[in-house]
Amino acid sequence: MVSVMLQGTGSDVGKSVLVAGLCRALANRGLRVLPFKPQNMSNNAAVTIDGGEIGRAQALQAMACRAQAHTDMNPVLLKPQADRTAQLVVQGKVRGTLGSANFLEGRRPLLPEVLESHARLCARADIVVVEGAGSPAEINLRAGDIANMGFARAANVPVVLVGDIDRGGVIAAIAGTRAVINPEDAAMIRGFIINKFRGDPALFADGYQAIERLTDWPGLGVVPWLPAVARLPSEDAVILERGLSVASGRCLVACPILPRISNFDDLDPLRQEPDVDVAMVPPGMPIPREVDLIVLPGSKATLADLAFLRAQGWDIDVIAHHRAGGVILGICGGYQMLGRRIADPTGIEGENGAAEGLALLDVETTLTSRKALMPVSGAAMGGTFDGYEMHMGVTAGPDCDRPFAVLDDGRRDGAMAADRRVFGTYCHGLLSAPGFRGQLLTLLKAGSDGVDHTHRIDTALDELADALERHLDIPALLNIAGYRR
Repeated sequence: MVSVMLQGTGSDVGKSVLVAGLCRALANRGLRVLPFKPQNMSNNAAVTIDGGEIGRAQALQAMACRAQAHTDMNPVLLKPQADRTAQLVVQGKVRGTLGSANFLEGRRPLLPEVLESHARLCARADIVVVEGAGSPAEINLRAGDIANMGFARAANVPVVLVGDIDRGGVIAAIAGTRAVINPEDAAMIRGFIINKFRGDPALFADGYQAIERLTDWPGLGVVPWLPAVARLPSEDAVILERGLSVASGRCLVACPILPRISNFDDLDPLRQEPDVDVAMVPPGMPIPREVDLIVLPGSKATLADLAFLRAQGWDIDVIAHHRAGGVILGICGGYQMLGRRIADPTGIEGENGAAEGLALLDVETTLTSRKALMPVSGAAMGGTFDGYEMHMGVTAGPDCDRPFAVLDDGRRDGAMAADRRVFGTYCHGLLSAPGFRGQLLTLLKAGSDGVDHTHRIDTALDELADALERHLDIPALLNIAGYRR
């Protein structure tokens, strides 16, 4: 098996992006390459060709490989819910929940299935590029680990350590990782990469050599801060830092940041529009009164997030926006919140119960154990789109007689209020399509650049790959992986 694993000195050091860029660079060299992440924790998920779900970062990496997303690419996905629990998804299918009390024990038995998925990918590829999770320096989580060194040693996959120089302290982060992990784990690391460097890399030459001296690991390159990364789908840690950013005279779209917000990259195509500002509204801040469109996003715990929305006073802001003639779009969990009532009679999201919704759509939702996971395509508001469904729950009511979308398979999706200013849909990803996005922005009296968002991502991946070819020693990486032409 030919494989190499990128681990990080911490979370958000850029592992996902580097894996995506490396996958595209290797694919551009003519190799059959596939991505893999043993364990991911994210509420941003994607539907796969085999009818399951994986983290969206791995779906992006599959796109970088010019391959279709498959459940083997992310065999363990943890989707945080309310009550300090996470939904456990194994090889694409829901397998109950893990809580803080049984998390460490619950993941240990999953290693055989993780290794099976990795082996199947290796059988289909010239090389598999693996992404770790968090950091191997979290030695308190080492026992039973399946995400970093536990996997690397079980699968005998060599490791390259990534450090983020932009956050500072990268010498200590890499050398400190070497100091705290056990010798057997340290022996798996065959080199390091410095990521997110601003300025002239020659200024870091002494620091680079110091890391090599302190760790006995060779450096494989210094990757600069890359503007193309801004055109890639959002990651969980990044969006929470964006907050409110409003430019006068532009169309303003606001989205409240719910505790269990999911698949928020639905908004990325709007963020790329030159005449649109997307304001992610953090807790403690009101939704701006001058907003043109409010988007209620997906949620992994709809009832809990609905209660949080009310606690923040955002329900008052949403209703006031509607009374003033504003437009509201609810996607998935946000669609459910717009209805009159949400019921969870069997405790799908935790405790069983029910709550009144915002009553802006005349529909009601009952949460069920069956999970809809499928790609979809269709038309809405006069524009076509491709997307996917990923939800638990059945929604019905009079406003469903005015469907938001008509799907190509003949099904009707979502609902529309009689005033045609409140919309709900179970379709994720529809804003990527220039046809639908253009129609929505026309309703908001704003222009659209007409760019297909998927094409925008694809070109960004090529730019990222070109940069890695210039700044990384890719032949050395291939040699570490054991690839021989």
